[in-house]
Amino acid sequence: MSALHAKLLDWYELYARELPWRSTADPYAVWVSEIMLQQTRVDTVIPYYERFLERFPTPRALAEADEDSVLSLWSGLGYYRRARMLHAGVREVVAQYGGRVPEEASARRALPGVGRYTAGAIGSIAFGKPEPIVDGNVTRVLARLLRIELPVGTAAMNKRLWQEAERLVPHERPGDFNQALMELGATVCTPRQPKCESCPLSADCEARANGETERLPIPKARKPPIEVELAAVVVTSGRGGERKFWLTKNDEPLFGGLWSVPMTEGEPRDALRKAGLRARLSPSPAGRLEHVLSHRRLKVTLYRATGGTATPTAILRPFTPSKLDQVGISTLTRKLLGHAAPPKT
Repeated sequence: MSALHAKLLDWYELYARELPWRSTADPYAVWVSEIMLQQTRVDTVIPYYERFLERFPTPRALAEADEDSVLSLWSGLGYYRRARMLHAGVREVVAQYGGRVPEEASARRALPGVGRYTAGAIGSIAFGKPEPIVDGNVTRVLARLLRIELPVGTAAMNKRLWQEAERLVPHERPGDFNQALMELGATVCTPRQPKCESCPLSADCEARANGETERLPIPKARKPPIEVELAAVVVTSGRGGERKFWLTKNDEPLFGGLWSVPMTEGEPRDALRKAGLRARLSPSPAGRLEHVLSHRRLKVTLYRATGGTATPTAILRPFTPSKLDQVGISTLTRKLLGHAAPPKT
């Protein structure tokens, strides 16, 4: 083991945060944690991870669950395609491998939703295989450590990062080494004002030696979010304790598989028509709100409608408030329900 590996692993043993997924080498639990952690803060993930594994402690338990049950535990975490792909991947593990996550790297990467990063995390952490990983934190550490002068997100940068990660990952304790790289990027080698004086690799860091820790990594050119104007209708039926909200199951990429209030880029009546609902639409909006996603800024005009009627289907149902926690609902839909629902009478 090189001096660099030893310094990083010694630091990790002393300063690594205690996180629930670090107390297990179960490949399924590692898989769940890595999918949840993609583009999501650790503090946000912890309660979701714990609830998810309590409900679905094994691959078979998750494989046998319906999509609504899975998405209900993902509601509010965002990037819902991750949950659907995890569900599909675990179902394949149960069908093809008897519920055991395969050790072979090529078999893992063939699973739905498992790319090179997730496969490498499972391989190194759960199976002790010297497989590399590259995420945002590792990108930052390697770009500074090696003074890589390539913009993040470009094909050339991705190729270089994976080459360097593969070169660095050791045969001894590869899982700890990969987690140490991620931990260093998350807590010390931060995007702004990195704590170089606390870094175990500061003497090896080319960016620090050249006074370029704030400049590197070179950021990817960002496009401004696309603004989308939407009309959303909160449709209710019944009164008081019998009040129900009519929701439709979304098949669009942003919120696919989730239940939503009727919503469209057209007029509110278009939203009702598209959903297959009849209701008394209030003529005036109930308000407006913005909801920002990674690449879109949604500007939503809210309307109320009462006396909703329709034939319930697999993608259109009335829900009592107590049933809403049993299905997948996005943060946007919860905002709309809370903002536009009429007062109880």
